Amino acid sequence: MMRKNWMKKSFAFGAGAALSAAMVLGVAMPKQAEAAGTVKIGILHSLSGTMAISEVSLKDVVLMAIEEINAKGGVLGKKIEPVIVDPASDWDLFAEKAKQLLLQDKVSVVFGCWTSVSRKSVLPVFEGNNGLLFYPVQYEGEECSKNVFYTGATPNQQLIPAAEYLMSAEGGGYKKFYLLGTDYVFPRTANKILKAFLLAKGVPPENIMEEYTPFHHQDYQTIISKVKKFAAGGKAAILSTINGDSNVPFYKEFAAQGLTSSMVPIMAFSVAEDELRAMDTKYLVGHLAAWNYYQSVPSASNKKFVAAFKAFAAKNKLPGGASRVTDDPMEAAYISVNMWALAAQKAGSFDVDKVSKAVAGMKFGAPGMPVMFDARNHHLHKPVLIGEIKKDGQFKVVWKTKGLVAPEPWSEYTSPDKGCDWVDHQGTYTKK
Repeated sequence: MMRKNWMKKSFAFGAGAALSAAMVLGVAMPKQAEAAGTVKIGILHSLSGTMAISEVSLKDVVLMAIEEINAKGGVLGKKIEPVIVDPASDWDLFAEKAKQLLLQDKVSVVFGCWTSVSRKSVLPVFEGNNGLLFYPVQYEGEECSKNVFYTGATPNQQLIPAAEYLMSAEGGGYKKFYLLGTDYVFPRTANKILKAFLLAKGVPPENIMEEYTPFHHQDYQTIISKVKKFAAGGKAAILSTINGDSNVPFYKEFAAQGLTSSMVPIMAFSVAEDELRAMDTKYLVGHLAAWNYYQSVPSASNKKFVAAFKAFAAKNKLPGGASRVTDDPMEAAYISVNMWALAAQKAGSFDVDKVSKAVAGMKFGAPGMPVMFDARNHHLHKPVLIGEIKKDGQFKVVWKTKGLVAPEPWSEYTSPDKGCDWVDHQGTYTKK
């Protein structure tokens, strides 16, 4: 096992640890909705456009969580009523739909967004109207909003462990890195952090390449040719932040030019089981991904979660039916709904401030393993897993942390002087 600073900040829960609930923020429920015996929640995910390949399943798993909670009596005796909107992979439309959910539909909380550009688009809406957003996807950090709860990974819970793994003897001892991503906030900021980390670890600048393509980019012939030239001397790997349906032609062209995972491994940060359903896995076998959950995690709670989602998909005649898979963002979305419900129950209210106070430091028995919201910074303590893609579209876990890794919203490699704290500070603060 590798020795690292971020590992020092990890810890494990015992098998018998008592699990409470979770966290959240919400827009206060209007009295009319309470009297009607329902509480409205918003679902803000792209159901069309380039990001639908990833986001449709988040909508599906949120609906499953709602169905499960309603079957047990709902929240505070009220059934959850979902309000679903489609921002259609249009970042400006995300803000418009968020405003609709908060001001017209009067939802108590919103579960949504995937890309960081969509989250950045809606942030002023939630902060300006004291709304609550649960964001379920790994991201670049450098954010500390009072109105957002982040159930995906921060850079030290995904990016840094993945790079360290590739550099280690166990991971192949790679010395050259091609940083390839989609041209928007997450990949550019993620690569800024990765580049700072690699340089700090002694990787020379000439051994680091950085390149971006637009959303929905389809022609990777020239880029893969450059990758081949860059990797000619050996010990080169790709750190990929390519998002959405561009991954399909990327991996296909990679294989078409004769490159394999043993020659140049791809470590992906935005490709999980759900994306693999739409891809020919013969092009992907042996490549890697870094996440905090995989469908293949053997825990009893995860087997129950996977079976429940497959049954839900079949019962509701969702595309793919019982053959559907689960993945990291889906688990994070599932965690989000359950933790919000448990926090509201504990607070005895849907009021944003009351729910927030009930959430800090709360635990939840997630499908992969128990997780905990940080007591101060609105992010989750999570495990880190490196997975290798198999022929069946699942992942073989090749490395993992012993326990949970504490979140660092501000990376020590790019913003060592900044922290996030909503207890003793008003969010982002300067460390002394």
